[in-house]
Amino acid sequence: MAGTMKSHGKRGGAAIAEINITPLVDVCLVLVIIMMVAATAIVAKTLKVQLPKAHNAEGPATKPLTVVLLKDGTIHMKDGPTQLEEKEVKEAELQEALEKAGAADPETSLVISADRLVIYDRVAHMLDLAAGAKITKIAMNVQGG
Repeated sequence: MAGTMKSHGKRGGAAIAEINITPLVDVCLVLVIIMMVAATAIVAKTLKVQLPKAHNAEGPATKPLTVVLLKDGTIHMKDGPTQLEEKEVKEAELQEALEKAGAADPETSLVISADRLVIYDRVAHMLDLAAGAKITKIAMNVQGG
C-alpha cells in the first residue's frame, strides 16, 4: 500500500521502507485542476478593467456621501456611515449638501449608485454637481455579475 518492506540479500533484519509517491502526485494534480477551474469562475465574474497601479493605496472612505439615482428620476442621499438609510432629496438640496460637505472637509468622498436604466446624462450631471462643490474623490458603485 503506502509503503513496502524489502529485505536485501541474506541480511534478514535489514529492512528498507519505501513510500509510494503516485497517490500523492495524483492528489496534488487533482487539487491543481480544482484551483484552475475555481480561478476561471472567479475571474469570469469580474469587470474587465485595467486599473492603474498605486504604491500607496488608501482603504475605503471613512465618511462617504452616497447618492442613489433611481430609474424613476428620484434622488436619494445617505450622509455618512451614521445615517442608516437613504432619504429622498431634491436636486437643490443635494447641491447644498454637497457644497457643505466639500467646504467642511476637502477629503470628502462621494459614491454614486445609479440604476442601470438611468440616462447617462443624469449621472454626468451628478459628477458636475460634485465638481462644483469641490469634491474630487468620486466613486461609481457597480454590481458584479
